[in-house]
Amino acid sequence: MKNVPIHGFALVSIAAAALAACGGGDSDGSQPFNTKPAFVGTVNAKTYDGNSDDLLTGGLGKTGLASATAPVFANPTSPTAAELRRAAIYNNYRAIVDMTADGGYGRLFGPNVNAAGTATASEGKVAGTEYITYADDGSGKQNVTLMVQVPSTFSTANPCIISATSSGSRGVYGAISTGEWGLRKGCAVAYTDKGTGASTHDLQNDTVPLIDGTRSASAAAGKAAHFRAELSASELAAFKAATPDRFAFKHAHSQQNPEKDWGTNTLQAIEFAFFVLNEQLAATDTSGAKLQQFKPSNTLVIASSLSNGGGAAVAAAELDTNGLIDGVAVSEPNVNLPTNAAITIKRGTNTLLVSGKTLYDYTTVANLYQACAALAPSVATAPGRAFVVTAFATNRCASLKAKGLLSSGTTNDQAEESLLALRAYGWEPEGAILHTSLAAFEVASAVAVTYANSLSRASVKDNLCGYSYASTTGAGVINTLAAASLAQMFSTGNGVPPSSGVQLINNLSPGGPVRDLFSASPSSQLQDFNLDGANCLRRLMTGTDTAAKKLQAGIDETRRTGNLRGKPAIIVHGRDDALLPVNHTSRPYFGLNKMTEGSASKLSYIEVTNAQHFDTFIGLPTLLGGYDSRYIPLHVYLFRALDAVYANLKDGTALPPSQVVRTVPRGGAPGAAPAITAANVPPISATAAAGNAIAYSNGTVTIPE
Repeated sequence: MKNVPIHGFALVSIAAAALAACGGGDSDGSQPFNTKPAFVGTVNAKTYDGNSDDLLTGGLGKTGLASATAPVFANPTSPTAAELRRAAIYNNYRAIVDMTADGGYGRLFGPNVNAAGTATASEGKVAGTEYITYADDGSGKQNVTLMVQVPSTFSTANPCIISATSSGSRGVYGAISTGEWGLRKGCAVAYTDKGTGASTHDLQNDTVPLIDGTRSASAAAGKAAHFRAELSASELAAFKAATPDRFAFKHAHSQQNPEKDWGTNTLQAIEFAFFVLNEQLAATDTSGAKLQQFKPSNTLVIASSLSNGGGAAVAAAELDTNGLIDGVAVSEPNVNLPTNAAITIKRGTNTLLVSGKTLYDYTTVANLYQACAALAPSVATAPGRAFVVTAFATNRCASLKAKGLLSSGTTNDQAEESLLALRAYGWEPEGAILHTSLAAFEVASAVAVTYANSLSRASVKDNLCGYSYASTTGAGVINTLAAASLAQMFSTGNGVPPSSGVQLINNLSPGGPVRDLFSASPSSQLQDFNLDGANCLRRLMTGTDTAAKKLQAGIDETRRTGNLRGKPAIIVHGRDDALLPVNHTSRPYFGLNKMTEGSASKLSYIEVTNAQHFDTFIGLPTLLGGYDSRYIPLHVYLFRALDAVYANLKDGTALPPSQVVRTVPRGGAPGAAPAITAANVPPISATAAAGNAIAYSNGTVTIPE
C-alpha cells in the first residue's frame, strides 16, 4: 500500500478562479475544475491491494471478521496506525451485525455476498483507495473526520456514491457494515464520524488522539488533535488535583453540540467524495488541472446509515439545498421532531397518548425505570436478566417509590408499574422484554450522561450531575487505565463509556467517587444505581433553571423539519426497538414528512416486526440467549431499502409503499435457535396488503396491528 498526500490544489484553484473571472462555468453553475472544499484540511490517501489489506475487511476477509480472535498488535501499548485501522474495522463491523452463520452472516449479508444478494465463496476483500482528512473551521476544535473509500471497481461510466455516517458515537469506521453495500455495488463510500468517535483526552497525562488513532502529547499534537478538552493549564491542574485519573470524551465534552451539525458533516463527506473522485479519476486540461468530471448532475448519491448515522443522513437530506443527494435509505434513525409537531400515532384503533419525544427526553425516562422494570415477573425470561444486580434493582424500585415516582407496595408490583410507565411513555409492548438487557449494560445511563454534557455544551470540569469517566477495579474503585486499553481505544471504543475499560463514575457517592453501577445515592444512602444522578439528568429535561435551559436549547438545535426535498426515501425500523422507540422516531417522522411535503413526499416507511436495535446481540447466544430465537436481523432490510432506492433512481422502479413487514422468528430454545432461512425475512412487498399498509391522513399516522 502507499500513503500519498494529495497536492496540486493551488494550480486547480487558480485555474478555477481565472475561469470564474471570465464568467465561465457549466450550465449547472459549477466550475469545470476540481477545487478543494474550504473545510477540508490535509488529505492523505492509501491504496489497498485487496489481498494483504483492503477497504472493507482490513485484510481479514469474511473469515477473519467472523473469527472470535481479534487482530493482534505487535506492541499492544504502541500500536501502529495500520494495526489500529484493521482492529477498528474488525470491531466496528462486528458491533453492528450478527456475526453467526445461523444468524445470516455469510449467507444473507457479509463481505462475500455480492451486489445481487448471492453468497459466494469469496472472502469479499475490496481493493481500492482510502482518503482521510479533517473538516474544520481552522480552529482545530471541530476536526470532524471525513473518509472516502473508492473501490477499484468504481465505474466512471456509472458513478455512484453512498454516505455511511457512523452509528452511535463511533469513529469513522462505525458504519463500515453499511459501506459494504456501496463497495460491492462499485460505489464510492463517504464516511464521517460526525464530530464524535472513540476519542478521549487522557487528562491525567495530557495525551490526545490523532486522526489515525495513534496518541500524542497534547502540546505536540497542536491542532492535529482529534479531540482536546478546552481547559487552560490552571484548569487542568485543578481538575486533576480534585478528580485524578479522569478522561474527557469528544461526543460528551467537545462543547460543540456536534449533533446539530450531523447533517452538515454528512454533506461535507459527500462533497469530499466528489473532490477525491475527480482528483483520482477525472481528466486534466492542458495545464494539468483536474477537471470536475464527477458532479451531482451525473453521479448517483444515496444518503444512508443506521441509528445516529441514519438520523444524520435524514438531516443531510433536509439541509441539501445544492442537490448533492438523490435519495435516502436509512435504518432505525435517531431523529428529533419539532416541538408540537402535531402528529398523532394510531396503532390499529388505539391512539397513542405520548409520541414524538426527543432522544434525551425518553432516554432519561428509560434511565429512571428500566433497572426496576428488569425485575418484573412478566419479563422474568428476558435476555440479560442474569447480569442485573437484583439487590441494586430492588433498591431502585424502593427509591422510586420513596420519591413518589412509583406507588406500588411490593418490589414485584413496583417492577410491573415501571414497565407500565415505560409503555405509557411511548414504548411498544413488544419491546418490554428488552428493557432488562439495556439496564444490564447501563445503556440508558451511558447515553443520558453523554447527551446531557453534549447538548449542554458542558465542560469536562463541570462534572455535570456529579458524573465523570475513569477506569476502575472490578469492585468499582478508580484506578489507572491500562496503557494498552488507552492506546487501542480508537479501535475498541464506541465513544460512550462504559467502553474500553473506562466506566461511568458517580463523584457524589457517599464515601467517595466510585463506579456508577456500584454507587449509592446521597439522598437514600442506598446502592440504587444512583437514582439521584438519574433524577438530576431528568430535571435537565423538565426543569426551568439555567442548566436545564442550556440543555433544552441544545436539543432545539437538533430538531428535524420533515422536509426531504422530494427525494425518494425509505426508512426501515424494527417495531420492537427499545433504544429508539418507533413512536418517538420513525413513525412520527413519517407523518411529519407527509404533513410538510404533501404530495411531493416520496418517503416510504417500512416497519419490521420481530426486529430491534442491536443485531449484534442476536449473535451472542451464550450471553443473551433469547435474542436469537425472538429477533431477525434488521440489517437485511437496510440493504433491501438501499436496493430499492437505487433501482428507483437508476431505472424508475417504483418504491415499495409504506407497510409492516411481518417476519418469522427463528424460534427454538433461547441460545440455540435454528439457522435463519429466507422464510424468516420475507421481502418488502411491491404492494401492501390492506392489513399491512401504513397510512397517513390529516396529521395521523395509522400503523396496522
